[in-house]
Amino acid sequence: MSEESPFKGKTGLRRVWNALNYSLAGLRAAYACEDAFRQEVLLSLLLIPASFFLPVTWVGRALMIASVLLVLIVELINSAIEAAVDRVSLDRHHLSKRAKDVGSAAVLLALVNVAFVWGCVLLA
Repeated sequence: MSEESPFKGKTGLRRVWNALNYSLAGLRAAYACEDAFRQEVLLSLLLIPASFFLPVTWVGRALMIASVLLVLIVELINSAIEAAVDRVSLDRHHLSKRAKDVGSAAVLLALVNVAFVWGCVLLA
């Protein structure tokens, strides 16, 4: 039988409060330790407000903002994968490289998605 986390027993508002604190700690850690995340936060701080000054529908604006937020989400997952791989071993291994490369590819696709969505909305 696998060992369960001692934190799994929390329920109700205590669990929600703990989850919020863990999430905020994760955002702080990503911002402090990940250059790419900081760059993407800067991009989002430029693009999201800019979307409110563009002549687009609310649905178009929502798609534009969602595509930018998706980049941050994918970058957080990529950073988590990289941290877990590095925690296991810093040795070079083809599976570690594959995991990191696939995570990086996911971020690239999310960025391409931003360009595609913004292009479609602005050219519609």
